[in-house]
Amino acid sequence: MIDNDTNSRTETAGAEGADGSNRSPRQRAIEAYESTRDRVGDSLGEAPLIALAGGLAAGALIAALLPRTRTETQAVRPTARRVKESAREAARAARETGTQRLEELGLSRDKAEETIRSLFQGVSDAARASGEAALDAARNKR
Repeated sequence: MIDNDTNSRTETAGAEGADGSNRSPRQRAIEAYESTRDRVGDSLGEAPLIALAGGLAAGALIAALLPRTRTETQAVRPTARRVKESAREAARAARETGTQRLEELGLSRDKAEETIRSLFQGVSDAARASGEAALDAARNKR
């Protein structure tokens, strides 16, 4: 039992039966709290990153469920606008740089289309020649 005056734990000898049925609901709640606290403390010590991830997930879920206030919207809007503009600028820069680099290597959209057409034409010619050879072989066997 916890002594409220000294905040120390004292045991009451013989005050409870073998199944603990003589303990008060308050005492059982205190013991359940202490047991849970000890287990959570042990778990956090063993896997702090999992606990952190769980806390972040719980916070994100709570934040998603709560409606946004007008103040939050006004505070977040400028930052969201800057982030969106930065992302657009980064995508544009990446696209331009990639296109420029491909052109330096002699690769362009027109050249790629020409290469693909040539490849399909070659595959088509090979398939046609194989089919004709198979047909000729079948005719000569008769």
